[in-house]
Amino acid sequence: MKTFWDERYKSKEYVYGEAPNAFFTSKIGSLEPGKLILPAEGEGRNAVFAAKLGWDVSAFDWSEEGRKKAEKLADKEQVKIEYLVSDLEHVRYKKESFDLLGLFFAHFPEKVRHAYHRKLASYVKPGGKLILEGFAKAHIELSRANPKAGGPREEGMLFSREIIREDFPEFQWELLEEVTAFLEEGAFHAGKSVLVRAVGTKVD
Repeated sequence: MKTFWDERYKSKEYVYGEAPNAFFTSKIGSLEPGKLILPAEGEGRNAVFAAKLGWDVSAFDWSEEGRKKAEKLADKEQVKIEYLVSDLEHVRYKKESFDLLGLFFAHFPEKVRHAYHRKLASYVKPGGKLILEGFAKAHIELSRANPKAGGPREEGMLFSREIIREDFPEFQWELLEEVTAFLEEGAFHAGKSVLVRAVGTKVD
């Protein structure tokens, strides 16, 4: 999969666009800037946007090509971000050191998803936030009909509200919903989609 993402990201164009995720932008603006972690950050659109708002951003992805694009975008927008090349299994941050975890279309294999989500939750301070958007299980039919809609082809990698509750039990949910929406995020998130969206606060 690392090769897959390096091949996708090495194009000159930003394949998911340079604009940040719309759900992210609708929620982060009401928060006081602090320390933000963005796993599977790809080409850096969300990291750069958050840095422009004054957030101290740490991002990672296992794609070296993604890192290059992210740093290029950060230079263009005249902001600084920390961007590591790593998979989630090997990445290390201090526990309870982040005010916000942002997960945007960060889909992991079913056999490791719960463990990876638990690891990411451990990095959030008590009182810290999680903002998440990803493809729901019902999305798989739409992606088969329209491959440009994007998303994993394995249903086990897709989300449900129950999965999010089970994987992040220490979060109190201000929003946890499944919605149908039209994505316009570059060449690979284009079309009608079924999404899980969540905003929660770590209470334990």
